[in-house]
Amino acid sequence: MVEEKVFGVFGLGVFGKEICSVLAEMGGKVLAFDSNTRLVERIKDSVSQAFILDSTDEESLSNAPLSSVDVAIVAIGDRVEASILTTTLLKKLNVPHIIARAISDLHARVLKAVGADEVIFIEINQGRLLAKRLMSPRTLDLVAIADDFSIVEMYVPHVFAEKSIQHLDISKKYHIVVIAIKRTTTSIDEEGNPVVNQSVFFPDRSELLHPHDILIVAGRNSDIDNLKHLH
Repeated sequence: MVEEKVFGVFGLGVFGKEICSVLAEMGGKVLAFDSNTRLVERIKDSVSQAFILDSTDEESLSNAPLSSVDVAIVAIGDRVEASILTTTLLKKLNVPHIIARAISDLHARVLKAVGADEVIFIEINQGRLLAKRLMSPRTLDLVAIADDFSIVEMYVPHVFAEKSIQHLDISKKYHIVVIAIKRTTTSIDEEGNPVVNQSVFFPDRSELLHPHDILIVAGRNSDIDNLKHLH
């Protein structure tokens, strides 16, 4: 039996609330903390336990049920001093792994210095993804796996339409792996009304690409960019 992982989330603003919700939905045990009573009330039914607590107060944090926490997420963003102090105290209390949210390079360096094992830049990362999507209108969605590697949903380039994956030799010529195809078809029901159906499937090499297919591909960002500029 796999041992249940316990997460402690400190700061229940928009980012912290979303982290709590997703972790709980995926089966994680979540302990949520914030000094704002309203924010704690808002999340308490979605997590294992929710606590009204000032995480910058050493005595209060020392009395919190942290012994079982495997990963602490310091989701406090705009209150830089509070996020640094919370990270410092969590490190002092020997929490095994601490992930902290930063809003600047300096903030990130300080968080690392006081004990954060990982630092994330939510606003910067999201801004980069938005900018890439706006500059690449044929891209529908993008998941950054690493700095130079992504999984992307994109429309089929016009030059690929009605050709097979084997004929195009995409992986060899373009250094891109086609993971799946999202295809929309229209049929007519018994009453003569159009019915739109969408399917996602793993194609074999003989599969012909349709003009309105959406490809789900993986590869280096530079190779994906080259593919998106095909007409």
